[in-house]
Amino acid sequence: MKGSKKQTSNNKKGSRQRFKHPSRKLMDEKVRKQKVAPLQERIDLFFDNEKLLVQAFTHSSYVNEHRGRPYEDNERLEFLGDAVLELTISQFLYSKFSTMSEGELTKLRAAIVCEPSLVILANELHFGDYVLLGKGEENTGGRTRPALLADVFEAFIGALYLDKGLEAVKAFLEIHVFPRINEGAFSHVMDFKSQLQEYVQREGLGTIDYKIIQEKGPAHNREFVSEVKLNEDPFGVGYGRSKKEAEQHAAQEALEKIMKH
Repeated sequence: MKGSKKQTSNNKKGSRQRFKHPSRKLMDEKVRKQKVAPLQERIDLFFDNEKLLVQAFTHSSYVNEHRGRPYEDNERLEFLGDAVLELTISQFLYSKFSTMSEGELTKLRAAIVCEPSLVILANELHFGDYVLLGKGEENTGGRTRPALLADVFEAFIGALYLDKGLEAVKAFLEIHVFPRINEGAFSHVMDFKSQLQEYVQREGLGTIDYKIIQEKGPAHNREFVSEVKLNEDPFGVGYGRSKKEAEQHAAQEALEKIMKH
């Protein structure tokens, strides 16, 4: 009788084991179809190791609720992605803004990689739709929580770096981040006028002068056009909602001309 009970017990264990693995495979396939495949289609970027992509979008709350399955949260990838972002952004800024001091470069980089900026990028890519969350985190609005979205963006960069290398990260940023820098999205932390003044004085090029050459639009939505001249010769034109903003953009254009020569 003892042998019979032991055999029955073993059969139960075997039964549990037989159902455990198919359940895990079904869950992995579900995640792949609902999250991984659509995400890769959206960003037009396909991972060799999709497990890295899954990990980048796996919140710790999801892992806590699925302890029997092979999921790892994105915190380590976030750590790596943070460093990769700083490196790639630093390299881009160093090459683009040759007249910037170390302090100015640091200030600009901080504005680009700060949480609010990363949240904007994550939202533009709809990253929140693909995060794996625990029920509690889901019910309390975790999918739109700024800190969570910023972490996911950094984790994604870390996963991309591990899967395809630094050049792939740069290629991704050239599409989604660098154009924003070129368009002046972070110009509120950049003093282009001071940079231009310092450069002109350092090189002994002469004098610069700013003039508002046009005002457009109604009073509640005015746009100013500023021109900066170097020794009375036109050197750059800028647009803005205020005279100061227009002058900053004019100085930015002048600096870009300098760096091309």
